[in-house]
Amino acid sequence: MDLGSIGVWTFAFEGQPAGAVRAAAAEIEELGYGAIWFGEAFGREALTQASLLLHATDRIAVATGIARASLRDPLAMAAAQLTLTEAFPERFLLGIGGHRSPKQQAVPILNGLIENDPQPLETMRDYLEAMDKAPLSGFDVQPRRALAALGPRMLRLAADKTMGAHPYFVPVEHTAKAREILGPEPLLAVEQAVFLGDDRDVAKAHVGGYLAARHQTNNLRRLGFTDADFADGGSDRLVDAITVTGDTDAIAKRVREHLDAGANHVCVQVLTSGRRVPLAEWRELAGLIPRPAA
Repeated sequence: MDLGSIGVWTFAFEGQPAGAVRAAAAEIEELGYGAIWFGEAFGREALTQASLLLHATDRIAVATGIARASLRDPLAMAAAQLTLTEAFPERFLLGIGGHRSPKQQAVPILNGLIENDPQPLETMRDYLEAMDKAPLSGFDVQPRRALAALGPRMLRLAADKTMGAHPYFVPVEHTAKAREILGPEPLLAVEQAVFLGDDRDVAKAHVGGYLAARHQTNNLRRLGFTDADFADGGSDRLVDAITVTGDTDAIAKRVREHLDAGANHVCVQVLTSGRRVPLAEWRELAGLIPRPAA
């Protein structure tokens, strides 16, 4: 599976008509990005949205970032993944995971999985093994999956049970540590939030929205951030570590830092001051994509 070195990560498809989503996906492909990543929160169901995007495009990889394990039985997740992999060979990557903020209600599902599970590592290992053992027939394909992983033990699980890790909301320092833990071969596909312009309020709002999530603050503490960095929506140090504001040169520098630190692929999430599909920004940032020599 060829993701290229730069992809798009977005929540912007949520709330948009399906036709607009199809058109945006087709343009992302034509711009030369290697993959389209999208989240799953309060909009479309991830696996059917993946199908929508795959049908709208011809070559680009489509990756869930992530499909939430707590919403699906392992059998259902495995069957959906195999179906999409068969229909679109080497184009669908199942990013899988699931965490919730302590302020959000825990969601029990089949097989006892709960998103606020006190033992997320063991639960995720059991879930992946249940996917592997799912009694499904009629498929002659090799499905691809990656794990949302931040801490050392989850990163090791990603290397052991999947093709690699998809860290979200991380600074470059995490990328270097993740590569060391994963080893040289597994995929390391890192999300990077960016804002084209100088409006730091947008960047700070993005960071502040994730500070209620315990798994995110725990990860940041491992990297040397403290409660002082989490106050008032995030310190300048934290906002600058998690996001990039400025021009394409500033964004290109951060993308290169992740790649130099060991990422195989950086999926760029464009932040906006309103709910819209950031086509103009994707067009501008397409200049960052490496092109084959003429």
